[in-house]
Amino acid sequence: MALKVAIVGLPNVGKSTLFNALTQTAAAQAANYPFCTIEPNVGDVAVPEPRLEALAKVAGSKEIIPARINFVDVAGLVRGASKGEGLGNQFLANIRDCDAVAFVARCFVNDDITHVEGRIDPLADLEIIETELMLADLESLEKRVANLDKRAKTGDKESANTLRLVKLALEELNAGRPARTAKVSEDDEKAWRMLQLLTAKPTLYVCNVDEGAAGTGNEMSNAVAERARRDDAESVVISAQIESEIAMLDAAERAEFLETLGLEEPGLNRMIREAFKLLGLQSYFTCGPKETRAWTIPVGATAPQAAGVIHTDFEKGFIRAETIAFEDYIKFNGEAGARDAGKLRQEGKEYVVQDGDVMNFRFNV
Repeated sequence: MALKVAIVGLPNVGKSTLFNALTQTAAAQAANYPFCTIEPNVGDVAVPEPRLEALAKVAGSKEIIPARINFVDVAGLVRGASKGEGLGNQFLANIRDCDAVAFVARCFVNDDITHVEGRIDPLADLEIIETELMLADLESLEKRVANLDKRAKTGDKESANTLRLVKLALEELNAGRPARTAKVSEDDEKAWRMLQLLTAKPTLYVCNVDEGAAGTGNEMSNAVAERARRDDAESVVISAQIESEIAMLDAAERAEFLETLGLEEPGLNRMIREAFKLLGLQSYFTCGPKETRAWTIPVGATAPQAAGVIHTDFEKGFIRAETIAFEDYIKFNGEAGARDAGKLRQEGKEYVVQDGDVMNFRFNV
């Protein structure tokens, strides 16, 4: 399951610097002027997962294959983007194609880096971005109402249902609230996603702070975190500049650098984990002499659905799943030890996979 997250913000807030750190490349030009990123840069990166190394050591695996996550570095939005200002229409389309949005808020002061609004106020920046996305959603939905209404009056049930959801979204947007605040039933979730609303996407606020605040944050990042709690969103504190430096170090140098900063891990690790949480995702593992691999599934996925991530035939012909909890796999030194200890379970079609399960599927096609 590919996870695609748009990195969004005003110009010069650190988006491209963050993207460079994520991809450990200089693919995105980080320059001190608006719109240095014109075409969206897309980076495919590994999801940090310390459990993989522990599993691979026990299994004697030759290769470790982590889950992957895609980040899209979208060029800076400006006031008026919903009306096409600053190449806004193109950028909004890039965001629409993503599963979640990471709003980068500038929570540092640096007189050498200009701000397109002429001031440093992360809450005001976030307000501009969300307003532009809401205006874009309003315009998109209002264009659809007349046609949907016409088709609904002919008895088209699908159009009638879509019109109901469009009106639900418009009610929130016209009240000045993003579409994600709407109460949508489980039965309507698929149709709701089909509306492709920018403000319905799960949202993560990334507070870009200076080096001194990388571990604890500052007053500005605290204000953003409070806003995130009110908005039913998540927030994380990162120093994009530090992350870009960490990304270029080898493992030993990285550990030493983090220690000098008083950090247990790179901020990017926290950011990626929060992205997973946003979309309700988790990992299960397969282990063997050839490879240890992480597979990404939604929380609540059943064993056959998890098997289908590997291959559709596994789901179609599912018989059972031999399952060991991660802790038991490590404690009893692998599959054989876990079986002898009675910790290898035979799970059927109704089993809901738990995060960290080590699984082997039996199937027949």
